Amino acid sequence: MVSPALQSISFYQASVPVFVRMLKNLSTLLEKAVIHMQQQGIEPSTWINARLAPDMFTLAHQVQSASDAAKAGAARLAGCEVPSFADDETTFAELQARIAKTLTFLASLHQEQFEHSGERPIIVKMHDRTVTFSGYDYLYRMSLPNLFFHITTAYDIMRHLGLNIGKRDFLGPFDA
Repeated sequence: MVSPALQSISFYQASVPVFVRMLKNLSTLLEKAVIHMQQQGIEPSTWINARLAPDMFTLAHQVQSASDAAKAGAARLAGCEVPSFADDETTFAELQARIAKTLTFLASLHQEQFEHSGERPIIVKMHDRTVTFSGYDYLYRMSLPNLFFHITTAYDIMRHLGLNIGKRDFLGPFDA
């Protein structure tokens, strides 16, 4: 049997708190990476430009893409303009500033803006085509998976480079 609380979850509840939590977790991972690099005498640009495979995005681009997934996901579900951020971050401090800017945008949204998200068609231009989603399909088939993909890949790059992190670091604290 489904809990009555689960039957009435809003698009806001299913998106914004998840975006916020995961971006904060990503920020914490980046903080740990900086400490690790300082302790090991590693040049930060080597990590910023690291990738898992030659045809994959760099760590910086993974963070930018996670930011994009969160702000675009929330904006489209809320029926407002997607903020545009330049993808020009080249330092960990700049990546942290981008995450902070994304969190500020998310905090500016109100639950009422999401009331008709399920009824609103969401149109997304994807490279060579345009796709129209229902709000439900957009959230669960595009937005959340996209966010988790880029945060997971950023995590994997840092782990691969020797950062001592685990599943708890990815999931973040449960008492906050």
